[in-house]
Amino acid sequence: MTHARLLHATTPASASRVTAAFEDAFGGRPEGVWAAPGRVNVIGEHTDYNDGFVLPMALPHGVRAAVARTSADHVRVVSLQAPDEPVTFPVDVRPGDVTGWAAYVAGVVWSVRDAGHELGGLDVVVDGDVPAGAGLSSSAALECSVACAIDELFGLGIDRADLARLAQRAENDFVGMPCGVMDQMASVRCEEGRLLFLDTRSSEVDQVPFDPASHGRTLLVVDTHAPHRLVDGEYARRRAACEEAARTLGVAALRDLTVDDLPTVSPRLSDEHRRRVRHVVTENDRVRETVRTLRRGDLDGIGPLLTASHASLRDDYEVTVGELDTAVEAALAAGALGARMTGGGFGGCVIALVATERAEAVFDEVRSAFATAGYPEPTAFTAVPAAGARRVQ
Repeated sequence: MTHARLLHATTPASASRVTAAFEDAFGGRPEGVWAAPGRVNVIGEHTDYNDGFVLPMALPHGVRAAVARTSADHVRVVSLQAPDEPVTFPVDVRPGDVTGWAAYVAGVVWSVRDAGHELGGLDVVVDGDVPAGAGLSSSAALECSVACAIDELFGLGIDRADLARLAQRAENDFVGMPCGVMDQMASVRCEEGRLLFLDTRSSEVDQVPFDPASHGRTLLVVDTHAPHRLVDGEYARRRAACEEAARTLGVAALRDLTVDDLPTVSPRLSDEHRRRVRHVVTENDRVRETVRTLRRGDLDGIGPLLTASHASLRDDYEVTVGELDTAVEAALAAGALGARMTGGGFGGCVIALVATERAEAVFDEVRSAFATAGYPEPTAFTAVPAAGARRVQ
């Protein structure tokens, strides 16, 4: 069998393309270009909106935003991935005024202004290479690149954690996606060569070194190309179930429960809520154990934790689909040390920790399993921890 070629990790594309596009669109040069990355969550799924723990890393893939202030009372924004006429909206935009991809930009403008900051007009061109709909947080990358530009251009001096929460609010209350804060925090606070161990309640972070290549290992990201749709209600229903269970149990959030509490609290819950709670509580435990294992230098030891996370997401949280389960099963059968879905679920990507010399063979096995199941052909790339949001020009 001919091995499929992997797309190996690359550095972010040059800012020159988005700068040239800005000049074409608006007839002048931007004041700067800001980049923000997408992310892969190594472990800690559906824990962030429960005040829990997550362990993402930034990807080399991201969004670049070329931005300039104007004297107008509106914002004009162009996307190179949707090259139609510029979308224009007033600086005092309100939820419901803008839909589609531009809502993520408009939501940031609204969120920053609603927090009490004064903004003027803007021209914006964005260019992204995060695979859209793959569960790799292309939306957070878009929000955070624009948010960082606004913060710097208007001299707002917003703390990075606060900036991430403003971007999250844009997605929650403007776009209508009730995500937790992990994606935005990862986009602005990750560091090259490290995983971001984030306590989503306190916003405290610990940068955990992560260099699989030094161990002869590769973190493989398989994009199943299964449609990744979260605003259709399933994600919101999971979040609502967790909040209802927390109220029933009299805790501020499910983060306040431990694994030892599960036998006591489970009889007070419906079967559905019991399983949702069990996932969140055990997933928080797996995140902390993953960090401890990495700190010991035992990279291979995180493999079973990744696989256990997927089983919990499949059986207790019920957010996997056939493509995700098939990819995980095929990767493990081909010798992966551990594998799990990453992101919110219902489509998107799988990660697998593999011996570097086996990466092509593992992906080949996934492709073969997809062909047998009648799924569209997947794609894959190798992931290395990249830098968070920053000005690049």
